[in-house]
Amino acid sequence: MDTKEILKKVKKIEIKTKRLSDHIFSGEYHTSFKGKGMTFSEVRQYQFGDDVRAIDWNVTARYNEPYIKVFEEERELTMMLLVDVSGSGNFGSTDEFKKDIIAEIAATLAFSATQNNDKIGLILFSDEIELFIPPKKGKTHVLRIIRELVDFKPKSSKTDVAMALEYLSKVIKKKAIVFIMSDFITPSYERTLKISAKKHDITGIRVYDEREKELPNVGIINIYDAETKEEKLINTASEHVRKSYTANFLKQEDEFVKTFQKCGAGIINMRLDESYVKKLLGYFKAR
Repeated sequence: MDTKEILKKVKKIEIKTKRLSDHIFSGEYHTSFKGKGMTFSEVRQYQFGDDVRAIDWNVTARYNEPYIKVFEEERELTMMLLVDVSGSGNFGSTDEFKKDIIAEIAATLAFSATQNNDKIGLILFSDEIELFIPPKKGKTHVLRIIRELVDFKPKSSKTDVAMALEYLSKVIKKKAIVFIMSDFITPSYERTLKISAKKHDITGIRVYDEREKELPNVGIINIYDAETKEEKLINTASEHVRKSYTANFLKQEDEFVKTFQKCGAGIINMRLDESYVKKLLGYFKAR
């Protein structure tokens, strides 16, 4: 993909996802994720119904009438996007690959965070850390993140979510809102997720394709594993093969749901052809 194509794709994603975040998600995001606490704003005269515990006795004594301290929510947060860039993201039986939808979801979340003046950081991972962009504010920073999501070429094709979570703990010391975007075809990560979820507000967004769940009956076909680079012939006419294929998918899905629930983390489980807009809105409102 040349520079002109990259910029065109970045612009297309920016227009689509910024509109979504401006008109749909910014308010939902604001109410879903809380700031660090309350910070002092000003002192004003006491009004009927105010909490007497908020009275500023020093100012009250000075002016001989009651004044109270006003506090406001300290909104600034840090959002970290952990995005799986392994080989299995280059799959899709619809018009788009898994990695394309993940890029749009990440961009929508980033623009929503920008609306609230929050910092956004990015970790691209396979079975190694491919890229780390430290958290910063602003539209220019978000556009850099989108550009990396669109055009980044990973060194490895495999996946290791546990390794990505360990790296997150090393580089982000304060509590952050963390979205892990992957198909979660990965070795076990329960222990590291449990540790990370105690410190951060974590949500797993699992994106999968319908063809990863069910094989069509089309006879003998050649299957290529985008992560291990292995190829094998399988007979899709065999009911046993098709059932085993579906059973393996359901096992992975069950592990994802149970692991995140057990660790107290949020879950968004979505098929590639489903509306991520509805999925995100439903998740934010449920919080």
